[in-house]
Amino acid sequence: MVQFYSGRLDEISGKLDTAAEIYRQLLLSSGHVHARIVAQARQGITRIESLIKAQRQQAIAQATANSDNVQKGVLLLEPIASDRKSEAARNLSQIMQIDPYTARLQLPSRGWRLYRAGAIGELQFFGQQLLAADIPCFWATLAEIEQIQVFQARYFEVAPAASVVCQNEVDELSFLSFQWSEVTHKVTGLLPLFEQVVDLNVRGKLQRKTQTQDYAQFCDLHLSDRGYIVRLCDRNYMFHNGIPFSEQQTHNQTTVRINWNHLQNFLDQKLERAESWSDFTIFANIALDWSDLLAPIPSHIHLFRRDPTNWDAAFHLYSGLVFLKGRKN
Repeated sequence: MVQFYSGRLDEISGKLDTAAEIYRQLLLSSGHVHARIVAQARQGITRIESLIKAQRQQAIAQATANSDNVQKGVLLLEPIASDRKSEAARNLSQIMQIDPYTARLQLPSRGWRLYRAGAIGELQFFGQQLLAADIPCFWATLAEIEQIQVFQARYFEVAPAASVVCQNEVDELSFLSFQWSEVTHKVTGLLPLFEQVVDLNVRGKLQRKTQTQDYAQFCDLHLSDRGYIVRLCDRNYMFHNGIPFSEQQTHNQTTVRINWNHLQNFLDQKLERAESWSDFTIFANIALDWSDLLAPIPSHIHLFRRDPTNWDAAFHLYSGLVFLKGRKN
């Protein structure tokens, strides 16, 4: 009875976590406690859960009351060390009202995990609680990503300062000049290229199916202060124009990968201070499940595809989030 009334006092005083823990201890020792006390402890846990749920709904309503806070956004979980996962899982389960086992599965060890999408006010509400619980995360609106201007690089014209010939959405060529020191991030990723193939099914009959036949290599250079992304792709970079990156640079399809590797080596030498990001595939493995989120995002990727795919939007989302994360830091 003393233990129960101690929990009841904490509950009335607003110390809900402490009260709930006392009630749970009473339930665990139910074999040594009167049935009436056990029933009252269960009722106490139910009251606390209802109160926490009501407080949470009220806080979310306040967080999204401002029209700016209803913009669509995303909340991402950042990697967390294995030795911290148990505690982080307990905190995540409490904040998001899920069981600890599920919470542990949702904590990434490598790369970002696209965790939640919705009104940015609500995401910020959860994000602040996660940060307070020492769970690394960040959030951003899709509108912020749409404001980033993307330049499609065709070839570099001169060095040591960078001058790149770019192509806009209406196929007009223009020059963009910048200092290599302006590049804050270099983001690389592979996008699959699909083809329809004919194969035999288990019954020995011919059937058409879509398979990954190759990959297109992408490299984004972020000019954070200008709000620009310079996007390079091995499929449309004009290796026969501009400065050469090797003595035997050609534009034959068989040597595109070799030329691309020389280009990447050139960039790495110029961008010693830029932060490199190459975990796109890890991010995409989860992000591709969010079809409704990805479908409306302009990808700014111009690959010939017979059918639309969310891979393109996923890469632009990933690169845009790296851009925004770096700018906010």
